[in-house]
Amino acid sequence: MLVILGFLMVAAFMFLILTKRATPVVALTLVPVIFGLLAGAGLGIGDMITDGIKSLAPTAALLFFAIIFFGIMIDVGLFDPLVRAILRLVRNDPMKLVVGTAILAMVVSLDGDGSTTFIIVTSALLPLYLKLGVSPVILTVVAGLANGTMNIIPWGGPTVRAASALGISPSDVFVPMVPSMIVGLIIVLLFAVHLGIMERRRIGKLVFEPELVASGGGGSIRKGGSNRKGEKATGGTGTGGSSDGESGQFFDGLDPNRDTLRPKLLWFNAALTVVLLVILVMDILPIPVLFMIAASIALTVNFPKVKEQGDAIARHSSSIVSVVAMVLAAAILTGVFQGTGMVEAMAEWLLNVIPPGMGPYLAVITGVLSIPLTFFMTNDAFYFGILPVLTETAEKYGIDPVEMARASITGQPVHLQSPLVPAILLLVTLAGVSLADHHKKVLWRAVVVSLAMLAVGIVLGQIPFG
Repeated sequence: MLVILGFLMVAAFMFLILTKRATPVVALTLVPVIFGLLAGAGLGIGDMITDGIKSLAPTAALLFFAIIFFGIMIDVGLFDPLVRAILRLVRNDPMKLVVGTAILAMVVSLDGDGSTTFIIVTSALLPLYLKLGVSPVILTVVAGLANGTMNIIPWGGPTVRAASALGISPSDVFVPMVPSMIVGLIIVLLFAVHLGIMERRRIGKLVFEPELVASGGGGSIRKGGSNRKGEKATGGTGTGGSSDGESGQFFDGLDPNRDTLRPKLLWFNAALTVVLLVILVMDILPIPVLFMIAASIALTVNFPKVKEQGDAIARHSSSIVSVVAMVLAAAILTGVFQGTGMVEAMAEWLLNVIPPGMGPYLAVITGVLSIPLTFFMTNDAFYFGILPVLTETAEKYGIDPVEMARASITGQPVHLQSPLVPAILLLVTLAGVSLADHHKKVLWRAVVVSLAMLAVGIVLGQIPFG
């Protein structure tokens, strides 16, 4: 019964999200509550939800103060030079912008934190998407794929979880999988090129006026030429945005004359950001605490007056509320999933349906299973709950734990698109894109990347096949 309820709960949630019959917050709240009660949770469902919220409270705090910090950096003009430089490189070509998005996301993903990656990428590039009229959904798809593929780096989380659960070295898991990651990144770049070409054809010819860049205006874009149907392209920006609201609600644009600019504090803000990222990578302090301190310093130095500090926070309140609400709602789904025992029941059922003759192929099966399982459950639930059981069975067929660990991390490109991952909720919120629109374009591409990474591991002998 728990297995059936678990799958039905997932199906109901995905149906409501993809058909846009409910917002993510509503679906993440009501669906688990209903199915939790059907599973016999009774009044105990309150404790389950509380446990889920406790587990994600640090993440909610992280996103709250990370949005404030990077929002301030955008307000004061820290990213303006970067945006103008990228605009010069992009010129009038949407394809270059999309490919640049992929490359920037890959580079920034080296810090191992998806939330930081998405804040930096959207703050630097979303204004350009809006200027060129490129759909913000393309940004979320490319950034999500790039970060998901890079997520197997040892300090990113999944690799460490797999290694810890099986008592092996993270480097033994990751290093042999570097070729798989490289192939995955190449496929992401190819997807970026294809999406960029499609946007170039959709938008039509763009005429770039660089003189405004030199004057600090960020450049001007006007449309002309013909689109794919041979019709005259129209003016305006932001085409292809979501139905959920204005794209880029996190931004007020890059107005060179905005009152919040602090040109005299540019080097201070740059140094503060670099120090923040360095300490983040060094893992000296918990990340939520780190962003709390950094945001407080940024507010104090850039906006010394109390009213200015309040205004700075209020400017980004809509994004803060949207993201934190979705994170807390996701905690409800996680709490019910684990508290009712649905996760364990579903995992045991999957193990029982694997025929004994498939034992020698358990590493490959684990890689395939990691795609849907890590999408519908947290990494902790998969790596600490399911992987050890699969590995224990695989050892009977001569498959080493390290080989099982390598296979298990190939599903990360898909995992990062899960509504249970706070970072992806942050990305779609900042870009003004609905989760449904993001999923429609990203999921099948993420599956392709994951399967390609698994295939490369098999071909190179890092993952045994029979």
